Amino acid sequence: MPFDAATADPSAGAKLFKTRCAQCHTLEKGGANKVGPNLHGLFGRKSGTVSGFQYTAANQQKGVTWSEETLFDYLENPKKYIPGTKMAFAGFKKEKDRNDTIAYLKSATA
Repeated sequence: MPFDAATADPSAGAKLFKTRCAQCHTLEKGGANKVGPNLHGLFGRKSGTVSGFQYTAANQQKGVTWSEETLFDYLENPKKYIPGTKMAFAGFKKEKDRNDTIAYLKSATA
């Protein structure tokens, strides 16, 4: 099932981001890279291209352009989507959690 904006709850996504993602990622323009890259400008960006972040070759070579659909697939199981990634997060197994997080990221990274 693809991303479903109609059922997504950005406020629930904000809570999920805070508890599951914020320890490794920042969102604001000019925000620091942490264990993971800054996510500002995420949508429409190619994987492995944030300046100053040391990506794995797997992430750089994947060449995916991040969209609602690619993130929906990626966030289910990052290590399956990009074998060789150093992202330790196991993924959001529930479609609702992925929808909510993506809806939040759409507004928070623009």
